[in-house]
Amino acid sequence: MAAAPGTAQPQFMTGTGGNNRPTEPLIENIEYDQIVVPDKKSWKNFFAYLGPGFLVSIAYIDPGNFQTDLQAGAQYKYGLLWIILLASFAALIIQMLAANLGVVTGKHLAEHCRKEYPKVPNFILWILAEIAIVACDIPEVIGTAFALNMLFKIPLWCGVLITGLSTLVLLLLQQYGVRKLEIFIAFLVFTIAACFFVELGYAKPKSLEVLDGLFVPQLKGSGATKLAISLLGAMVMPHNLFLHSALVLSRKIPRSFNGIKEASRFYLIESGFALTVAFLINVSVISVSGAICNSSSLNPDDEQKCKDLDLNKASFLLKNVLGKWSSKLFAIALLASGQSSTITGTYAGQYVMQGFLDLRLKPWIRNFLTRCLAIVPSLIVAIIGGSAGAGNLIIIASMILSFELPFALIPLLKFTSSKTKMGLYVNSYLVSAATWIIGSLIIGINVYYLAEKLIMSLRDNHLKLVGTMFCGILGLAGMLVYLASIAYLVIRKNKEGTHLLALTASESPGTANVSGDSAVYCLPREDIVNMQLPQRSIVSDLD
Repeated sequence: MAAAPGTAQPQFMTGTGGNNRPTEPLIENIEYDQIVVPDKKSWKNFFAYLGPGFLVSIAYIDPGNFQTDLQAGAQYKYGLLWIILLASFAALIIQMLAANLGVVTGKHLAEHCRKEYPKVPNFILWILAEIAIVACDIPEVIGTAFALNMLFKIPLWCGVLITGLSTLVLLLLQQYGVRKLEIFIAFLVFTIAACFFVELGYAKPKSLEVLDGLFVPQLKGSGATKLAISLLGAMVMPHNLFLHSALVLSRKIPRSFNGIKEASRFYLIESGFALTVAFLINVSVISVSGAICNSSSLNPDDEQKCKDLDLNKASFLLKNVLGKWSSKLFAIALLASGQSSTITGTYAGQYVMQGFLDLRLKPWIRNFLTRCLAIVPSLIVAIIGGSAGAGNLIIIASMILSFELPFALIPLLKFTSSKTKMGLYVNSYLVSAATWIIGSLIIGINVYYLAEKLIMSLRDNHLKLVGTMFCGILGLAGMLVYLASIAYLVIRKNKEGTHLLALTASESPGTANVSGDSAVYCLPREDIVNMQLPQRSIVSDLD
């Protein structure tokens, strides 16, 4: 079923006491045919919800993930697999909450932040979100540069500059069908994933050691803590929370109790499947890297590569599967991974700017600005530090994402745990407890690493006593500001409520029939869809 152009149906519907009547639409869709979910229970409805979860999951197998996975396996064998398991579990719950927030309230996370927080905190949260998007874009820039180097022997610094144009070309190609483009890119990424799965048969990691790494937490030194933070940042990204809560608004769902409940359930199933695939890919990359780089039969040349393993050297891990083609095919998949992740970063940037500032830019302008900010540090590091320096920059960018995660996660937890915002769909006590524990663990490992690095730097520096004390006070002040900012978000009570018809509706036939319609629908957000789909969408009838 498709919405007819020119139809004026309510986007947000307020409820006043017992007379729940829809008011005038806040957003009208008069130009695009959109996906409409029938107001009836059917497994076929699941196909209407397919899309957002898989688009979000692309960020879990981007060049940043590959880089951190490769180093984790090479340096600590299977010892950090438990981080991938924890991060994947956390990601599923957190992405579920992000989807629920959009489905229930009709607004995405950035819009809620603008309505909820005063101007100064809102502006700071926007700046942090933009920094997170730039930090996410850095691995895409470097990964693409590595891929161009492997394919065409282009110097790394030249490849970094070329990435500024490649994303603009990608945005241009979206006009011919963004869905087809994404499917093609995903096919290339999963091709290399299949190669890693096959390589597991050659690497033969010991199953007991892999299981021990998955279920026995361990951190051996600050180097392991640094990689653990990088793995967390590469898996649970702040911009994904803004992205997922906005993408679900592109569907037109019934505003009945069953309709919203079904949407939340199907989005959870879709996200669960997509994140399971991403989890298996990350585990396979770490296992292959850990088994090969810690093998006693490793030749001297490969042993040297494993000591400082990065994306530019990783193709030798696949030589048992791909032979002499390993470098080229790995480069193609790396190029696809970086460019597909660029799409999600562009969407997230649009939603963040629109939500926090009520400001919208054309996608190519927005992407060009973000890419320029990512290119500058990448270019400097590529010229000075070369391949090794660029690989380390990916790790640092992933760490930044981990440190910034609480500033997106805590508002999400507060909003979805608020009855004034979520009504009947507020988080259960079990979900709330689990998510707050996850958030506390992420904050705890970040603070532990900061404290450890501060103590080590003060102990090992060669400054005089006054200089050491000044650096110590400065570092301690920075940690206190970080903790105080998190505490503000945790302690501050929500003030803004969300008044939608479905929040007070009970599960009864009457709630699904307002003004004589067979179902009360919520129009898809035209502004969200326009940012996501540059071309007219063609949707098959689901009835």
